[in-house]
Amino acid sequence: MHNPAHFEDRLYHAYENYCTNSLANRQIRYDDILPLINLIKDNHIFNIYKVGESISGRDISLITMGRGTKKIFLWSQMHGDESTATRALFDLIKFFSSHDEFDLYRSKIFNSISLFILPMLNPDGAELYQRRNAIEIDLNRDAISLQAPESKILLNIFETVKPDYAFNLHDQHNRYSTGKTHKPAAISFLAPPIDDKNSQADNRIKAIKLISYLYCILSRYIPGHIAKYSEEFEPRAFGELFQNSGASTILIESGGWKNDPEKHFIRKLNFITLLSAIYSISENSYQKFKTKVYQQIPDNEELLFDLLLKNLTFKHNNAEYKTDVGINREEVNLPEEKSFYFRSTIEDMGDLSIFYGIEEYDFSGYEIRQGKVPEGEKFKVEDLNDKKLNELYRLGCTCIKLSGKNFNTEFFPLPINVKTNERSQSSFQQIAVGENASFIITKHKSVKYVVINGFLKNIMNNTGSLKNGILIK
Repeated sequence: MHNPAHFEDRLYHAYENYCTNSLANRQIRYDDILPLINLIKDNHIFNIYKVGESISGRDISLITMGRGTKKIFLWSQMHGDESTATRALFDLIKFFSSHDEFDLYRSKIFNSISLFILPMLNPDGAELYQRRNAIEIDLNRDAISLQAPESKILLNIFETVKPDYAFNLHDQHNRYSTGKTHKPAAISFLAPPIDDKNSQADNRIKAIKLISYLYCILSRYIPGHIAKYSEEFEPRAFGELFQNSGASTILIESGGWKNDPEKHFIRKLNFITLLSAIYSISENSYQKFKTKVYQQIPDNEELLFDLLLKNLTFKHNNAEYKTDVGINREEVNLPEEKSFYFRSTIEDMGDLSIFYGIEEYDFSGYEIRQGKVPEGEKFKVEDLNDKKLNELYRLGCTCIKLSGKNFNTEFFPLPINVKTNERSQSSFQQIAVGENASFIITKHKSVKYVVINGFLKNIMNNTGSLKNGILIK
């Protein structure tokens, strides 16, 4: 039996050898993975089958390898904007294409395991970088109705292969925490239930033991950042269907990691997790782990804000009050550019002491105040360099008026907001729940910090990363 720590530690340090560099961006599409599939067509290790087409006519491919009796089925990106595992699966394929110090492990796997990999089940959703498919069906809520051709393809593969193990690979928002802590859930696991009584069939117990093993392995690298996904029974989901059909099924949700917007580190964790699981199944070594380990994994909790500002003072009618401000940012997709802009919201205010921030700051002694617009002055985009923007921030400005240019989008590419109508100053960008998060933070009546569209900058030492502004209509 292998030494798990030895195997995983070596994988951890060797990962860059197998990272598929062409998939660096989160917004991957079918055209990004097609060359990688074509690249391995002549490699005798793999068999590639077209198993159907998406609504919009894009091919969906199944990649198989190995000759063992234990069958493992892995599929990813049934939600088009959840690409972390797809990228990790191609790293996995690159690993199995290589010849190096891990050859003995590869031989053991191929002799014991048959792998069936379906990357990008929802290529139409991936093209638009959206959750649902081309006709707005959530594939993971289509296991009963089977209206989408992609759903039928997934079920047909399952019924044809009859896998012993099934891995349902997803992404979740980075604002999930591990239990009631400040730590983001980098990876969340679930052995999907077979009914609303949380019954323990033999195949589900195997899935629970395998997760217990993976939890112990990953805790070496991300202690305190592993959670358990909700065990609420969802009969329309494929995880529940496959668990009910006898396959030991595991859901893996890729969450967030600070300062990792493209999820490079989470992708690496996926790679290590999947290879660890595959190798442990080949040896059956996970069976020695106790189900109680799984039960002790902290639950996914929604206790994180993207930005939490604590103990701010605000003034109203000559009285002073204390408040915390919780801000969340939404990525708004720009599919043609494979990029995003951000739109922020003040999610909550008041006593937020039970919550945490991915970014969190104590502003005791500071006052939160509404930003302003330089009245009677309009700016040209080309004049808004860093120096000019910093001058505006120091004056307490969070928004400007432009001359000579109209924008058709909802965002402004520079880190200041743009006012496009003549709303009065008093009604402009109020500091209130549900409003855009743009305001100033002062001390002794001097501007010290500025928040532009949910991002914080310290203008005293010029630190902080502001992104885009938005158009205030």
